[in-house]
Amino acid sequence: MPMTLCSRGPIVAALLVLAVGIDLLAQTGPVRGNSIDPGIFARIRNEGTSRSRIMTYATELIDGIGPRLTGSPNLDKAIGWARKTLVNAGCTNVRAESWGAFGLGWQERNVWMRMTHPDMAPLVARAAPWSPATQNGMISGELVAVRGFSRDKDFEPYRGKLRGKIVLYGTAPSTPEVFPIEKPLFERLSNAQLEEFAAHPYQRPTGHDDRAANARLHFDQMEKAGKFFASENVAAVVVPSGNNTKGGASGGTIYVDTNYTFGWFVYKREHAMQVPLVILAIEHYGRLSRLLQRGVGVRVELNVDTAFSVGDQEAFNVFADIPGVDPERKDEIVLVTAHLDSWSAGTGATDDGAGVIIAMEAMRILKAVGVAPRRTIRLALWTGEEQGSLGSREYVKRHVATVPLAQEQRESGLPDFMRSLAGPVLPKPEHSRISAVYTLDAGGGRIRGVSTGNPMLVPIFRQWLAPLSDLDVTMVAERSDCGGDCWTFEQVGIPTPSFKQDPLDYESRSHHTNMDTYEHLIPEDLKQAAVVVATILYATAVHDQMLPRITLSH
Repeated sequence: MPMTLCSRGPIVAALLVLAVGIDLLAQTGPVRGNSIDPGIFARIRNEGTSRSRIMTYATELIDGIGPRLTGSPNLDKAIGWARKTLVNAGCTNVRAESWGAFGLGWQERNVWMRMTHPDMAPLVARAAPWSPATQNGMISGELVAVRGFSRDKDFEPYRGKLRGKIVLYGTAPSTPEVFPIEKPLFERLSNAQLEEFAAHPYQRPTGHDDRAANARLHFDQMEKAGKFFASENVAAVVVPSGNNTKGGASGGTIYVDTNYTFGWFVYKREHAMQVPLVILAIEHYGRLSRLLQRGVGVRVELNVDTAFSVGDQEAFNVFADIPGVDPERKDEIVLVTAHLDSWSAGTGATDDGAGVIIAMEAMRILKAVGVAPRRTIRLALWTGEEQGSLGSREYVKRHVATVPLAQEQRESGLPDFMRSLAGPVLPKPEHSRISAVYTLDAGGGRIRGVSTGNPMLVPIFRQWLAPLSDLDVTMVAERSDCGGDCWTFEQVGIPTPSFKQDPLDYESRSHHTNMDTYEHLIPEDLKQAAVVVATILYATAVHDQMLPRITLSH
């Protein structure tokens, strides 16, 4: 889910070009009857607290396999692990489904960098995703500062002057600041914050704005910069990590995602980077930058050890079912999803290993307590989420709906998740059979409530959450809080209630960074989340009716 543009948040919502009308023929008024066995709720809670497997899953996936960049060998391992684990949990129809060719497989094997003049100093660095390796291992050379290129004519002063140099490239007008950390980076939501969040009424999406076009210009210019450096035979390029207003990207934390590459589509062979690209901790970048500004000569050594696949990689999503038993409802689906891929610098613990293990544990719990749902409960683990929800989008395209996207010049070159609708969504057979899609992609914090994205869902979720109030699950909001893979389904009119979780240090420290590690998971929070998810999946699967929908009109 930006720091890159495929994360949860307002950027995604702002791209919707839809007029939204509520279908008055859908379910309204008081909640209709349920087929809920109240004893199931107690059994779910007992299983999820007394016999939890969630931290075992965390150790196996996050420590045992590690980072899971789409196309990498580790993601292949994670797919195999997920399938085996889901079979052992008792799920049926466990399968990996291809969504087509992804692009270049890549892995970071080792990166180091140090300053050798005017002082000897080790530097905290990581390779940008899909960076090529340095030639013949370690390289050394003079460091030269180059300001960011905002226009093509900015290249001219540097032509013929950079051969063999290691470039300290300023991608922004100034070096990222190391903000004083005056407040804790770790946060739990107060009741007042939840009430304030829920007080915002449902609003129709406001439509496209210029942020997508501005993003395209940024990535286009970065790709041009990479091509320019390659044409000048630069030895390597070093860029700073970003920072956020909370100051989380300090102390050796580095943001490592698409925002720090030479273009959005660097995983495609035709857009592949030709120059080694290193992301440096902002404190160390700042020291190098200040020395150069004072006219002090700086020399560095670095080694970027990365490896590419021989050919383009085929990509897969993972699915597993708890089959429905009602002859009239068993073909209807309640979908719970997370994304199995991650970025390469951390071990993908909170983004989105936490979502994966919460969803898998919820499925295990339901199987362990012997539920017999009316509808099929299906787990989907997507891949390619970090490159623009590629796996979930391809699934929707093949099974759920045709989504015509705008072809205007201002949207050319944008990834599909950032483009506007160009016409009405054309449903496919599965569209009418999906009751709800629950997406877990907001870290590993305790679940505190649900954002329904539909006023008609509010009374239903108030009833379902009532037995969970002692677990601090109390908030029900009309508003939407949907992004990433969730947005893929919301865009085509599927109900997408979103779990509201305690932020912890997800946005301030671990999201898309080298610090996205096991240590940022809290076992009791994960156990609570799995119990809540299992409870809501069961309630949705046995509800007398499909969840009411909002009608989307272009």
